[in-house]
Amino acid sequence: MNGEGMLSALLDASPNAALEDLPRLVAEYARQAGLYDAVIYLVDLQQNVLWPLLGDPAILDRSRTEPTKIDGTLPGRSFCEAGLVVAASDPDAQDQEDRQRLWVPILDRSERLGVLSVRVPQHDEASEARLRELASLVALLVVSRRRNSDAYADLIRVREMSLAAELQWTLMPPMTFANDLVVVSGALEPAYEVGGDAFDYALVGKTAHLAIFDAMGHDTAAGLVASIAMGSYRNNRRRGAGLVETSQAIDADIARQFDDRFVTGILAQLDTETGMLSWVNRGHPVPFIIRQGRWITGLECLPTPPMGLAFDEEPLLCRSQLEPGDRLLFYTDGIVEARSPEGEPFGLERFADFVVRREADGLGAPETLRRLIRTLLDYQNGELQDDATVLLAEWCG
Repeated sequence: MNGEGMLSALLDASPNAALEDLPRLVAEYARQAGLYDAVIYLVDLQQNVLWPLLGDPAILDRSRTEPTKIDGTLPGRSFCEAGLVVAASDPDAQDQEDRQRLWVPILDRSERLGVLSVRVPQHDEASEARLRELASLVALLVVSRRRNSDAYADLIRVREMSLAAELQWTLMPPMTFANDLVVVSGALEPAYEVGGDAFDYALVGKTAHLAIFDAMGHDTAAGLVASIAMGSYRNNRRRGAGLVETSQAIDADIARQFDDRFVTGILAQLDTETGMLSWVNRGHPVPFIIRQGRWITGLECLPTPPMGLAFDEEPLLCRSQLEPGDRLLFYTDGIVEARSPEGEPFGLERFADFVVRREADGLGAPETLRRLIRTLLDYQNGELQDDATVLLAEWCG
């Protein structure tokens, strides 16, 4: 069976298949196209390890399998680089078809879901093409089933999640989006206890909508405030309200529900054709730009009070012209205020320098943020004292 026949047959066999059925179906139809021992690996919530997706009934039986670390492994390299990785031939393999193992990322557009592993009798362009096509279909099958599958949520978690974090992750968009004009990627920690941080983005025509929020506190109430901010932002954005009007609506919506709670935030719009950025700052840390391998002065805009306090003050709409290749960073104070055991803050300069160095390494936005979060956690011995969120938008020009 050729690659096209494999994909067609797998599609025909999978319309009513659950997530638990995918390992069996993918392995079966991949084998018919010369791709043997196919295994689906899904990345955990914090992007530390890759969990093999087992079939029913063992899908969540962690005693039957071990995760593969992302850092320092061939599957992890495929995930980090979003590219195909080939293992050396196994001289001890009994069958010729077991001599070569390949890994390829499972991508939903630019969101990295995991990796797909197969063995091939002969590594050539044809086998690579079949594997990439299969991985693309696997991504579609996984994405179409994960939203209504608790098995998926359980699989990518390594420990219990707080109620506030459960609320936040339910509202979150995919961590990464990309097209020819813009790349958007976000990160949110501590993943299992996040309280009041959130971000959102959407693309409407040629306009990229971007927002980041940091609600007062670190409890379930903070999660509720952030949820109201997200809901109000989306509701007003989708009915065509401008940035100033939308921030005022969020302010009023939070004030109606809470007497003593507020959220800081930045609401922005990027014209992906011209690079013109417009934004409103509601008491939030100033965003900054990485341009041509160096960070430039933050995007200063006269801030107005946080949303939820119902102060009678007109927000200021600010604008700035981006250059092709600019990386725009929004963040919450948990990033720069993270402290080492000796009490030294991580700081804005260290944050910007990290992103500059990773850009010099040629890393994409998703991998840059994954490594940033790892570095931030290491800086605090694995325990963040506050939510730490970053939203990175790269204008390709």
